[in-house]
Amino acid sequence: MGADTWADAKSAMAAACDNGATSASFAFMTDAASPTAAGTNASKPLAGRVVALPETRELDRLAELLEAEGARAWRCPLVAILDAPDPRPIDAWLDHLLAGRLTDVVFLTGEGVRRLVAVAERGGRRDQTVAALGRVRKITRGPKPARALKELGLGPDLAAAVPTSRGIIDELGTLDLRGRQVGLQLYGEEPSHELRAFLEERTGNGVPVVAPYVYAPASDASKVNELIGELTAGRVDAIAFTSAAQVERLFGVARDSGLLEALERAWPRVKVAAIGPVAVETLRKHGVEASIVPERAYVMKRLVAAIVTALGI
Repeated sequence: MGADTWADAKSAMAAACDNGATSASFAFMTDAASPTAAGTNASKPLAGRVVALPETRELDRLAELLEAEGARAWRCPLVAILDAPDPRPIDAWLDHLLAGRLTDVVFLTGEGVRRLVAVAERGGRRDQTVAALGRVRKITRGPKPARALKELGLGPDLAAAVPTSRGIIDELGTLDLRGRQVGLQLYGEEPSHELRAFLEERTGNGVPVVAPYVYAPASDASKVNELIGELTAGRVDAIAFTSAAQVERLFGVARDSGLLEALERAWPRVKVAAIGPVAVETLRKHGVEASIVPERAYVMKRLVAAIVTALGI
């Protein structure tokens, strides 16, 4: 990209911001694509590669990791994570925990741990909640809830070898759960029917569930359609999914906009990366196979390393 073209692109971006663009809008051009940066990045493994990032919470961190490898990161957040609109069910669940009526808690996401504790803090019960969590057996799905617990000075007592709900079932399958009272933190508002049914059957008790957050659109449908157009045109080398909700939003907008066929035509032209088994399974449900997946430790750095291996020069 020449200096004049770069200047024109920067001017266009500035105009877009002046017209009300926000941080939730898509941002394709980054400093990594400037003439100066291009020379610096030419020898890096992802030089000239464009990677679309539907991530929201850790978007900048993921973009910086890829840009450090020479890629151009297209920031395209698809979902926002918000507090549950009604805190009363969360407070009721916390009442169970604080009263000692739970023996185990299954945490499916790190976001759930953090937002659960945030509700407790707003109610003046943070210390009591952390202490109560220290007394129960904590079961985690994947590294993110484990990391969130460590932020509280805690840690998982049992971690699923495979970070999926099925992985938790397999991990608990050899244990005697009769009479235990297991609480379950949900993935967004996903009801986790299979995991709940397993826990109810094995414990003989109901399973108190808590949903401390919900997913919402982070970009309007026109921006998502723009992404679909770029994927179809072959102007994106890879797209990196870090959650199942991102996959569902992309396909949901494509369906509502009549672009499902266009999206299907895009997949042979782009490498699809997924941070772990949950995103992989959600993509597979929509007929897409992720070709880039970390072999272990499903975290951002491993995902970037896998992208470098697959696309690097």
